[in-house]
Amino acid sequence: MRFSSYMQEWLYGENGYYTNFKEIGKRGDFYTAVSASLFFGGAIAKRVIGVIKEGFLPENSTILEIGAHQGYLLADIVQFIYTIEPKLLESLNFAILEPQKDILLAQKRYMKQSFGNRINFRYFSNFDELKLENAFIISNEIFDAFKCEVIRDDKMLFVENGRFYFDKIDDEVKKRVEHYGIKRGEIALGYDEFALSLSNHIKRFEFVSFDYGEKEHRREYSLRVYHKHNVYPFFSLTDFAKDKNLEKEGININFLYQNSDITYDVFFNQLIEEFEKSGIKLKSYTTQMKALVEFGILELFEILKNNSDNTTYIKELNKAKVLIDPSFMGERFKCIIFRKS
Repeated sequence: MRFSSYMQEWLYGENGYYTNFKEIGKRGDFYTAVSASLFFGGAIAKRVIGVIKEGFLPENSTILEIGAHQGYLLADIVQFIYTIEPKLLESLNFAILEPQKDILLAQKRYMKQSFGNRINFRYFSNFDELKLENAFIISNEIFDAFKCEVIRDDKMLFVENGRFYFDKIDDEVKKRVEHYGIKRGEIALGYDEFALSLSNHIKRFEFVSFDYGEKEHRREYSLRVYHKHNVYPFFSLTDFAKDKNLEKEGININFLYQNSDITYDVFFNQLIEEFEKSGIKLKSYTTQMKALVEFGILELFEILKNNSDNTTYIKELNKAKVLIDPSFMGERFKCIIFRKS
Protein backbone atom coordinates (compact mmCIF):
# COMPACT_ATOMS: atom_id res chain seq x y z
CA MET A 1 0.00 0.00 0.00
CA ARG A 2 1.38 3.42 -0.90
CA PHE A 3 1.71 5.82 2.03
CA SER A 4 -1.01 8.20 0.74
CA SER A 5 -3.60 5.38 1.00
CA TYR A 6 -2.34 4.47 4.47
CA MET A 7 -2.65 8.11 5.61
CA GLN A 8 -6.14 8.34 4.08
CA GLU A 9 -7.22 5.28 6.09
CA TRP A 10 -5.56 6.64 9.23
CA LEU A 11 -7.53 9.90 9.07
CA TYR A 12 -10.68 9.13 7.06
CA GLY A 13 -11.12 5.34 6.97
CA GLU A 14 -14.03 3.51 8.59
CA ASN A 15 -12.55 4.05 12.06
CA GLY A 16 -10.33 6.95 11.06
CA TYR A 17 -9.26 9.74 13.36
CA TYR A 18 -11.50 12.34 11.69
CA THR A 19 -14.38 9.98 10.91
CA ASN A 20 -15.78 10.36 14.42
CA PHE A 21 -15.97 13.51 16.50
CA LYS A 22 -12.76 14.29 18.42
CA GLU A 23 -12.12 16.88 21.12
CA ILE A 24 -9.75 19.70 20.22
CA GLY A 25 -8.06 21.79 22.88
CA LYS A 26 -7.08 20.91 26.44
CA ARG A 27 -8.91 17.56 26.45
CA GLY A 28 -7.85 16.66 22.91
CA ASP A 29 -4.60 15.87 21.10
CA PHE A 30 -3.73 19.41 20.01
CA TYR A 31 -4.82 23.06 20.08
CA THR A 32 -6.02 25.14 17.14
CA ALA A 33 -6.50 28.89 16.81
CA VAL A 34 -10.25 28.33 17.26
CA SER A 35 -9.78 26.52 20.58
CA ALA A 36 -7.30 29.19 21.74
CA SER A 37 -9.55 32.26 21.43
CA LEU A 38 -12.97 33.24 20.11
CA PHE A 39 -11.31 36.43 18.81
CA PHE A 40 -9.86 34.35 15.99
CA GLY A 41 -13.43 34.12 14.67
CA GLY A 42 -13.93 37.77 15.54
CA ALA A 43 -11.05 38.85 13.32
CA ILE A 44 -12.42 36.76 10.45
CA ALA A 45 -15.85 38.36 10.97
CA LYS A 46 -14.15 41.75 10.57
CA ARG A 47 -12.61 40.48 7.32
CA VAL A 48 -16.04 39.38 6.05
CA ILE A 49 -17.50 42.80 6.76
CA GLY A 50 -14.53 44.51 5.12
CA VAL A 51 -14.80 42.42 1.93
CA ILE A 52 -18.49 43.29 1.66
CA LYS A 53 -17.91 47.00 2.31
CA GLU A 54 -15.13 46.93 -0.27
CA GLY A 55 -17.72 45.73 -2.78
CA PHE A 56 -16.03 42.48 -3.75
CA LEU A 57 -18.91 40.43 -2.31
CA PRO A 58 -22.59 41.43 -1.99
CA GLU A 59 -24.51 41.49 1.30
CA ASN A 60 -26.41 38.30 0.43
CA SER A 61 -23.23 36.20 0.11
CA THR A 62 -22.82 32.82 1.83
CA ILE A 63 -20.22 32.39 4.55
CA LEU A 64 -19.06 28.81 4.03
CA GLU A 65 -16.77 26.92 6.38
CA ILE A 66 -14.98 23.84 5.08
CA GLY A 67 -13.68 21.43 7.72
CA ALA A 68 -15.65 23.04 10.53
CA HIS A 69 -15.10 20.37 13.21
CA GLN A 70 -17.86 21.12 15.74
CA GLY A 71 -18.72 24.50 14.22
CA TYR A 72 -17.12 26.73 16.86
CA LEU A 73 -15.40 28.99 14.34
CA LEU A 74 -18.48 29.68 12.22
CA ALA A 75 -20.51 30.28 15.39
CA ASP A 76 -17.90 32.80 16.60
CA ILE A 77 -18.02 34.56 13.23
CA VAL A 78 -21.81 34.85 13.45
CA GLN A 79 -21.63 36.21 17.01
CA PHE A 80 -19.10 38.89 16.07
CA ILE A 81 -21.02 39.96 12.96
CA TYR A 82 -24.02 40.39 15.26
CA THR A 83 -21.87 42.57 17.57
CA ILE A 84 -20.18 44.67 14.86
CA GLU A 85 -22.69 44.84 11.98
CA PRO A 86 -25.95 43.17 13.12
CA LYS A 87 -27.94 44.27 10.04
CA LEU A 88 -25.81 41.96 7.88
CA LEU A 89 -27.36 38.93 9.59
CA GLU A 90 -30.60 39.77 7.78
CA SER A 91 -29.00 39.21 4.37
CA LEU A 92 -26.02 36.86 4.83
CA ASN A 93 -26.31 33.09 4.46
CA PHE A 94 -24.30 30.53 6.43
CA ALA A 95 -23.22 27.04 5.43
CA ILE A 96 -20.88 24.16 6.30
CA LEU A 97 -19.31 21.62 3.96
CA GLU A 98 -18.63 18.41 5.90
CA PRO A 99 -18.36 14.88 4.41
CA GLN A 100 -18.18 13.02 7.77
CA LYS A 101 -21.70 12.10 8.97
CA ASP A 102 -21.02 11.96 12.71
CA ILE A 103 -19.20 15.28 12.66
CA LEU A 104 -22.01 16.82 10.60
CA LEU A 105 -24.52 15.74 13.26
CA ALA A 106 -22.34 17.29 15.99
CA GLN A 107 -22.21 20.56 14.01
CA LYS A 108 -25.99 20.63 13.62
CA ARG A 109 -26.48 20.03 17.34
CA TYR A 110 -24.06 22.79 18.30
CA MET A 111 -25.59 25.35 15.94
CA LYS A 112 -29.08 24.47 17.22
CA GLN A 113 -27.94 24.90 20.83
CA SER A 114 -26.19 28.19 20.02
CA PHE A 115 -28.76 29.92 17.81
CA GLY A 116 -32.01 27.94 17.88
CA ASN A 117 -33.99 28.93 14.80
CA ARG A 118 -32.65 32.50 14.64
CA ILE A 119 -29.96 31.64 12.08
CA ASN A 120 -30.57 29.28 9.19
CA PHE A 121 -27.54 27.11 8.46
CA ARG A 122 -27.21 24.96 5.36
CA TYR A 123 -25.19 21.76 5.40
CA PHE A 124 -23.47 20.08 2.44
CA SER A 125 -21.74 16.70 2.47
CA ASN A 126 -19.89 17.18 -0.83
CA PHE A 127 -19.19 19.72 -3.56
CA ASP A 128 -21.79 18.21 -5.89
CA GLU A 129 -24.55 19.48 -3.57
CA LEU A 130 -23.05 22.96 -3.63
CA LYS A 131 -23.93 25.71 -6.10
CA LEU A 132 -23.26 29.25 -4.89
CA GLU A 133 -23.13 32.62 -6.64
CA ASN A 134 -21.06 34.51 -4.04
CA ALA A 135 -19.22 33.17 -1.01
CA PHE A 136 -16.71 34.00 1.68
CA ILE A 137 -15.00 30.67 2.39
CA ILE A 138 -13.01 29.94 5.52
CA SER A 139 -10.97 26.86 6.38
CA ASN A 140 -8.67 26.34 9.33
CA GLU A 141 -5.94 23.70 9.17
CA ILE A 142 -7.33 21.49 6.42
CA PHE A 143 -4.47 21.35 3.93
CA ASP A 144 -2.13 19.63 6.39
CA ALA A 145 -4.67 16.78 6.50
CA PHE A 146 -4.64 16.10 2.75
CA LYS A 147 -3.00 12.77 1.96
CA CYS A 148 0.63 12.88 0.85
CA GLU A 149 3.43 10.73 -0.50
CA VAL A 150 6.77 10.58 1.32
CA ILE A 151 9.82 10.90 -0.93
CA ARG A 152 13.44 9.81 -0.61
CA ASP A 153 15.48 10.47 -3.76
CA ASP A 154 13.84 8.47 -6.58
CA LYS A 155 11.67 6.36 -4.27
CA MET A 156 8.45 6.78 -2.27
CA LEU A 157 7.19 5.24 0.98
CA PHE A 158 5.03 2.09 1.09
CA VAL A 159 3.42 0.14 3.94
CA GLU A 160 2.93 -3.63 4.06
CA ASN A 161 1.84 -5.58 7.16
CA GLY A 162 3.04 -2.79 9.42
CA ARG A 163 6.42 -2.57 7.69
CA PHE A 164 7.50 0.69 6.06
CA TYR A 165 9.85 0.68 3.09
CA PHE A 166 10.86 2.86 0.13
CA ASP A 167 10.32 1.54 -3.38
CA LYS A 168 9.83 2.66 -6.98
CA ILE A 169 8.11 6.01 -7.34
CA ASP A 170 4.81 6.33 -9.20
CA ASP A 171 5.09 8.14 -12.57
CA GLU A 172 2.57 10.84 -11.64
CA VAL A 173 4.23 11.46 -8.28
CA LYS A 174 7.61 11.53 -10.01
CA LYS A 175 6.41 14.35 -12.28
CA ARG A 176 5.29 16.36 -9.24
CA VAL A 177 8.49 15.98 -7.24
CA GLU A 178 10.71 16.65 -10.26
CA HIS A 179 8.69 19.77 -11.00
CA TYR A 180 9.39 21.12 -7.49
CA GLY A 181 12.87 19.62 -7.17
CA ILE A 182 11.97 17.57 -4.09
CA LYS A 183 14.42 14.83 -3.13
CA ARG A 184 13.35 14.40 0.49
CA GLY A 185 10.07 15.16 2.26
CA GLU A 186 6.34 15.10 1.60
CA ILE A 187 4.33 16.01 -1.50
CA ALA A 188 0.60 16.63 -1.03
CA LEU A 189 -2.07 15.07 -3.25
CA GLY A 190 -5.53 16.46 -3.93
CA TYR A 191 -4.99 20.22 -3.90
CA ASP A 192 -5.76 20.36 -7.63
CA GLU A 193 -9.07 18.47 -7.27
CA PHE A 194 -10.10 20.62 -4.31
CA ALA A 195 -9.34 23.87 -6.16
CA LEU A 196 -11.18 22.71 -9.26
CA SER A 197 -14.25 21.80 -7.18
CA LEU A 198 -14.25 25.26 -5.62
CA SER A 199 -13.95 26.92 -9.01
CA ASN A 200 -16.67 24.79 -10.61
CA HIS A 201 -19.26 25.15 -7.84
CA ILE A 202 -18.87 28.76 -6.66
CA LYS A 203 -18.91 31.61 -9.17
CA ARG A 204 -17.28 34.33 -7.10
CA PHE A 205 -15.50 33.99 -3.77
CA GLU A 206 -12.79 34.92 -1.35
CA PHE A 207 -11.12 31.90 0.24
CA VAL A 208 -9.22 32.40 3.51
CA SER A 209 -7.21 29.60 5.08
CA PHE A 210 -4.80 29.25 7.99
CA ASP A 211 -2.23 26.46 8.26
CA TYR A 212 1.35 25.78 9.29
CA GLY A 213 4.16 25.50 6.77
CA GLU A 214 6.28 27.60 4.46
CA LYS A 215 6.15 28.94 0.92
CA GLU A 216 9.25 26.97 -0.04
CA HIS A 217 9.56 23.24 0.52
CA ARG A 218 11.67 22.35 3.56
CA ARG A 219 13.53 19.60 1.64
CA GLU A 220 13.21 17.56 4.84
CA TYR A 221 10.64 15.34 6.54
CA SER A 222 8.01 17.14 8.61
CA LEU A 223 5.60 14.20 8.96
CA ARG A 224 4.58 13.85 12.60
CA VAL A 225 1.90 12.49 14.92
CA TYR A 226 0.03 14.42 17.64
CA HIS A 227 -1.33 12.50 20.61
CA LYS A 228 -2.41 14.03 23.94
CA HIS A 229 -0.39 17.18 23.17
CA ASN A 230 2.77 15.19 22.54
CA VAL A 231 4.47 15.35 19.14
CA TYR A 232 6.18 12.28 17.67
CA PRO A 233 8.32 12.50 14.51
CA PHE A 234 6.85 9.83 12.25
CA PHE A 235 10.08 8.00 11.52
CA SER A 236 10.83 7.66 15.25
CA LEU A 237 7.88 5.24 15.28
CA THR A 238 9.28 3.06 12.47
CA ASP A 239 12.27 0.78 12.02
CA PHE A 240 14.06 3.58 10.13
CA ALA A 241 14.83 5.47 13.35
CA LYS A 242 12.88 3.76 16.11
CA ASP A 243 12.91 5.49 19.51
CA LYS A 244 13.41 2.73 22.11
CA ASN A 245 12.15 5.00 24.92
CA LEU A 246 8.81 5.43 23.17
CA GLU A 247 8.52 1.67 22.79
CA LYS A 248 9.06 1.23 26.54
CA GLU A 249 6.19 3.68 27.15
CA GLY A 250 3.92 1.67 24.85
CA ILE A 251 3.94 4.38 22.17
CA ASN A 252 4.16 2.71 18.77
CA ILE A 253 2.66 3.07 15.33
CA ASN A 254 -0.08 0.48 15.96
CA PHE A 255 -1.17 2.25 19.13
CA LEU A 256 -1.29 5.66 17.43
CA TYR A 257 -2.89 4.52 14.15
CA GLN A 258 -6.38 6.12 13.84
CA ASN A 259 -6.19 7.25 17.49
CA SER A 260 -4.10 10.35 16.85
CA ASP A 261 -3.58 13.09 14.28
CA ILE A 262 -0.98 12.61 11.56
CA THR A 263 0.12 15.74 9.72
CA TYR A 264 2.93 17.53 7.89
CA ASP A 265 3.95 21.08 6.90
CA VAL A 266 2.03 22.68 4.05
CA PHE A 267 4.13 23.53 0.99
CA PHE A 268 2.34 26.76 0.07
CA ASN A 269 3.92 27.27 -3.36
CA GLN A 270 2.39 23.97 -4.45
CA LEU A 271 -0.99 25.07 -3.07
CA ILE A 272 -0.76 28.42 -4.88
CA GLU A 273 0.16 26.79 -8.20
CA GLU A 274 -2.66 24.22 -7.99
CA PHE A 275 -5.23 26.93 -7.18
CA GLU A 276 -4.06 29.24 -9.96
CA LYS A 277 -4.35 26.39 -12.49
CA SER A 278 -8.08 26.42 -11.68
CA GLY A 279 -8.42 30.16 -12.30
CA ILE A 280 -8.25 31.12 -8.61
CA LYS A 281 -5.83 33.98 -7.98
CA LEU A 282 -3.60 34.51 -4.97
CA LYS A 283 -4.48 37.72 -3.14
CA SER A 284 -2.32 37.45 -0.04
CA TYR A 285 0.14 35.20 1.75
CA THR A 286 1.42 36.26 5.15
CA THR A 287 1.90 35.17 8.75
CA GLN A 288 -1.11 34.56 10.96
CA MET A 289 0.03 37.40 13.22
CA LYS A 290 0.10 39.95 10.41
CA ALA A 291 -3.16 38.72 8.88
CA LEU A 292 -5.14 38.93 12.13
CA VAL A 293 -3.82 42.42 12.83
CA GLU A 294 -4.77 43.49 9.29
CA PHE A 295 -8.22 41.90 9.72
CA GLY A 296 -8.76 44.08 12.81
CA ILE A 297 -8.21 41.92 15.90
CA LEU A 298 -6.65 44.83 17.83
CA GLU A 299 -9.68 47.01 17.12
CA LEU A 300 -11.87 44.28 18.59
CA PHE A 301 -9.86 44.35 21.79
CA GLU A 302 -10.32 48.11 21.98
CA ILE A 303 -14.08 47.53 21.79
CA LEU A 304 -13.81 44.87 24.51
CA LYS A 305 -11.73 47.15 26.72
CA ASN A 306 -14.31 49.93 26.47
CA ASN A 307 -17.29 47.65 27.10
CA SER A 308 -16.20 45.15 29.77
CA ASP A 309 -14.43 44.94 33.11
CA ASN A 310 -10.64 44.79 33.28
CA THR A 311 -10.59 41.14 34.44
CA THR A 312 -12.50 39.98 31.35
CA TYR A 313 -10.35 42.13 29.07
CA ILE A 314 -7.05 40.76 30.44
CA LYS A 315 -8.34 37.18 30.37
CA GLU A 316 -9.37 37.35 26.70
CA LEU A 317 -6.24 39.27 25.74
CA ASN A 318 -4.03 36.57 27.26
CA LYS A 319 -5.91 33.87 25.34
CA ALA A 320 -5.51 35.75 22.07
CA LYS A 321 -1.78 36.29 22.56
CA VAL A 322 -1.30 32.67 21.50
CA LEU A 323 -2.71 33.61 18.07
CA ILE A 324 -0.34 36.48 17.34
CA ASP A 325 2.74 35.90 19.49
CA PRO A 326 5.63 34.97 17.12
CA SER A 327 6.86 32.32 19.57
CA PHE A 328 3.48 30.54 19.47
CA MET A 329 1.15 30.56 16.44
CA GLY A 330 1.90 34.04 15.15
CA GLU A 331 4.81 33.22 12.82
CA ARG A 332 4.60 29.44 12.46
CA PHE A 333 1.07 29.60 11.06
CA LYS A 334 0.38 31.32 7.76
CA CYS A 335 -2.72 32.90 6.29
CA ILE A 336 -3.36 32.52 2.57
CA ILE A 337 -6.14 34.32 0.70
CA PHE A 338 -7.38 33.44 -2.78
CA ARG A 339 -10.03 35.10 -4.92
CA LYS A 340 -12.10 34.08 -7.89
CA SER A 341 -14.06 36.83 -9.60
